[in-house]
Amino acid sequence: MFWFWLFVGPALVLAVLSLRGERNRARFVAERLEPYGDASLPPATVIVPLEGAEQGLRENLAALVSLDYPDYELIVAVRSARTIPPAVLPSRAIVVLGGAKDAGGSDRIKNLSAGVRVSRKRTQIFAFATGGGRVSKNWLRALAAPLADPEVAASTGYCWYTPEPPDFWSLMRSVWNAPIAGLLGPGNNLFVWTGAMAMRKETFFEFHLTEAWRNAHTEDGILLRAIHKARRAIAFAPGAMVAVAGRVSAREFLRFAQRQMDIARVCLPRLWWSALLAHIFYCGAMAAAITASLRGSRGAEWALVALLGLGMLKGVNRATLARAELPDREAWFKRHAWVHALWVPLATWVWLWVLVASAFSGALAWRERRYRLPRAARVRA
Repeated sequence: MFWFWLFVGPALVLAVLSLRGERNRARFVAERLEPYGDASLPPATVIVPLEGAEQGLRENLAALVSLDYPDYELIVAVRSARTIPPAVLPSRAIVVLGGAKDAGGSDRIKNLSAGVRVSRKRTQIFAFATGGGRVSKNWLRALAAPLADPEVAASTGYCWYTPEPPDFWSLMRSVWNAPIAGLLGPGNNLFVWTGAMAMRKETFFEFHLTEAWRNAHTEDGILLRAIHKARRAIAFAPGAMVAVAGRVSAREFLRFAQRQMDIARVCLPRLWWSALLAHIFYCGAMAAAITASLRGSRGAEWALVALLGLGMLKGVNRATLARAELPDREAWFKRHAWVHALWVPLATWVWLWVLVASAFSGALAWRERRYRLPRAARVRA
């Protein structure tokens, strides 16, 4: 019985604590999804770094060129012209080449830096987008609005995976990734996602990001370190959530998940450790409760029901907010939102597997290339 309560007690406490603040988060999302006016919407440049073909790329770029924003330009940054699939570029997009593949640093960072270099002079906001996801018309408005606060260094959205047509591993990626989206809410946030992120031009150059990114392999850690060093805030913009419809195989999903945790282990070590310890208790508690239930313990059965029920409830809350943030994907949520409840226990075990695997990883894998993650990328969570 000692081993049973050693895992089940802390796991139940963690599950209850994880539900704290959900009402405030829901209220925050509802408030931030209200229509935006034209105030505090200065000229902007949207930069999309492309490193290859993405599912729905033509439609995704068309959405980025059709944003409801008074004054902005769209720059598509690629390593070479051969990187761009035929017939996907909108006529308004500006194309810039990022540089040689064999030079230091990642292709993605070279592309981002090239987009910054060619941006127009009157631009006051840099926004970074992904070619792999679909944005709403108000995406750029949502990112620009929080930047009116001088304490905010960057605003961020995040991605929600809505695979079409769905299959097991693509839906699992959606369920696995949802807790990361659930970390974002009111106040100062822990991270930015450069697939939906904006900052003022003056802040970008104040942080010397072009120089800091030179020869780097991941932009996230360097950006976070600069924000933390300046004691500035990261604002979540619910209207800047991005729907990603692509599908993945089992191998692609596991590589994607481990890459996310590799970055977290280096850039946000406290968050990574807390996630690892929490999932050790969650999975240990599930195993202990199932074992005790099979031996006839009625208390263990109720503990298992409580543990699974709390996790599924959190999954329902996350999906409900994502549905509000992505009204254009209403039909997808009607058909598939149930997996964000029923698959949470299975996704918990996948989380444990990925976290343990990332503990022994010495390099970051990205698009068939591997990069060693330097200690300099670390920031305090």
